[in-house]
Amino acid sequence: MANLEDEKLEALSQSSVAISAFEMGQLQDMLHDWHVEKKGAMNQLFRDFTFDNFEKALEFTNKVGALAEEYNHHPAILTEWGKVQVRWWTHSVNGLHKNDFIMAAKTEKL
Repeated sequence: MANLEDEKLEALSQSSVAISAFEMGQLQDMLHDWHVEKKGAMNQLFRDFTFDNFEKALEFTNKVGALAEEYNHHPAILTEWGKVQVRWWTHSVNGLHKNDFIMAAKTEKL
């Protein structure tokens, strides 16, 4: 399997479904410090990034926002002093899709 950050996002259709627990484990193993958490009935992939100050955290937030716009796949982002939490999931499949892991890898690369 190629590096996740180099993979292209898959086009989703009405028949697209969330990945299996097995696939989730395999993809999560390709990332660093990302965790899966169930929010309501939906799995989400998240990671906390730490910074020296708010300015650096905000700069990173803006880079994640630009990445999201480039790929038209948008995370939840919480920016605080010295910390940014990024959460990826796919609403249309009610959980995690391979695209979320690709975007997480692209986020890591920032």
